[in-house]
Amino acid sequence: MIDKIALTLAIIGALNWGGIGLFGFDTVAFFCGGQLSILSRIIYALVGLAGLWCISLLFRTDQESGHAPHAA
Repeated sequence: MIDKIALTLAIIGALNWGGIGLFGFDTVAFFCGGQLSILSRIIYALVGLAGLWCISLLFRTDQESGHAPHAA
């Protein structure tokens, strides 16, 4: 469950950064009252923590993650 939440937050962060890079538009700041608002900072922090958590997904084996092994 934590993996799915972290992945969802990481995707939100990636889409937000894509918007900044392509259009110069920060969606989180727009909806939360600016980049320095407390709500924006909480969201940015959660996205950052989710990204760190997702790093662990790269190093897990199929057994550790509870998924069936992939057919070769």
